[in-house]
Amino acid sequence: MALSKVKQAGTVLQVKTAVDTALRTTTSTSFVVASNTAQVSITPLSATSKFIITCCGVASCDDGNDGWFTSIFRDSTNLGDSTTGLAHGISVAGVQIHFHPFSMTILDSPATASAITYGLQFRSLNHDSDSSLTTRIGQHLSGTSNPVPTHITVMEIAG
Repeated sequence: MALSKVKQAGTVLQVKTAVDTALRTTTSTSFVVASNTAQVSITPLSATSKFIITCCGVASCDDGNDGWFTSIFRDSTNLGDSTTGLAHGISVAGVQIHFHPFSMTILDSPATASAITYGLQFRSLNHDSDSSLTTRIGQHLSGTSNPVPTHITVMEIAG
């Protein structure tokens, strides 16, 4: 009996991952990549495939009463809410920096067999409208050396 080239629905077809080990910052109030390398380019094996995307890391903002949003994008399409993304954190009034781990997971059905890129984008929220507005990905309590890695994993699932 010949083996079929068609994979059974639910089978993992391929897995790709990327990690960013640098501290990334932005003052943008719009979602940006900000040079982060938590970006995965993948060519679907089938236009009926689904993708499970997970992304995790640490985010912070530099001022009390300010915040950040993170999201997973497929090329230029935000897979979360257009304003709030998939994860959010805010600092506490009077606190210089408040660190938040984030973890995002989403199921996507892009309906294409063309190459696509899944990646982390993030933005700032200047809630108190002052001059401080820096959002950081990868910073930890001890400072900016040895940043906490940001990971993204993309799994293609047969449809």
